[in-house]
Amino acid sequence: MNDTLLKVSGLRTSFFTDDGEIPAVNGIDFTVHEGEILGLVGESGCGKSVTSLSIMGLLPSPPGKIVGGHIFYKDEDISHAKESRMRQLRGNDIAMIFQEPMTSLNPVFTIGDQLKEAIRLHSHLSKKELEERSIELLKQVGLPRAKELLKEYPHELSGGMRQRVMIAMAMSCNPKVLIADEPTTALDVTIQAQILDLMVKLNKETHTAIIMITHDLGVVAQMCHRVAVMYSGKIVEEGTVKEIFNRPQHPYTKGLIESIPDLHDKKDSLYTIKGSVPKPGSITRGCLFAPRCEFVMDKCLEQTPELLGEEHKSRCFLHQG
Repeated sequence: MNDTLLKVSGLRTSFFTDDGEIPAVNGIDFTVHEGEILGLVGESGCGKSVTSLSIMGLLPSPPGKIVGGHIFYKDEDISHAKESRMRQLRGNDIAMIFQEPMTSLNPVFTIGDQLKEAIRLHSHLSKKELEERSIELLKQVGLPRAKELLKEYPHELSGGMRQRVMIAMAMSCNPKVLIADEPTTALDVTIQAQILDLMVKLNKETHTAIIMITHDLGVVAQMCHRVAVMYSGKIVEEGTVKEIFNRPQHPYTKGLIESIPDLHDKKDSLYTIKGSVPKPGSITRGCLFAPRCEFVMDKCLEQTPELLGEEHKSRCFLHQG
């Protein structure tokens, strides 16, 4: 039995500007299986959010456009699906939680209005049933005073409560895949932990697959089953959480893990990866990480390594003989 829900194959997404084509996502492959949590990790600007917007069909167009590859939801290629079809899929089959709930919730409508609208788009419930379902969802995401909250506006809620409302809206039609784009970035540490625990709980209870987009490896270690590490529009390493943390193969992944502060190891300064992520499209030859890599070889500057391996894959000549 094939339990693959989402398959991204050779996806290339570019932005067309006055300066020409800028490749934001440059040929990535990954799969998401039923009930699993996949972590999509990398520094800001590596293409994580553009990947999620490509999957959802929410790229700002122009200037953004999928220029190559395929996105399969089950057996259907949705990479160039019509907007009417994407509206059917969004919320019903594939849902998304955005980084900042205050910009995602409409400030002039109550929580109840917005939650009911999300449900109404994909169901034919009566007014009373909509009210009951909305209250049930708010309780499911751990919000107190669910009935009273329906009458309140986004500005009356704390950041953590607004993010729980966004999760309730995303889960309202029981999607098979939930994309969470840095859902805890705007929250303090205590609330972050609560939101992550909630998502793990919902994953176990509803069997919804989650793509967790983050730059925080602590989040990945806490909740993900598999990890795909992105760098400059490409996936450079992929494997289970245990493999990635215990036996990282790509120098970029090793650098990310070494950058995590250790409370038991008192150092004068934290480890940092030298340099910065290159401008998309600026490196056209060799390994994209070569200018920042301490293990760089001559062939790294001339040839582009492939993503190779079985369960544990890496895009590095150090592990390809």
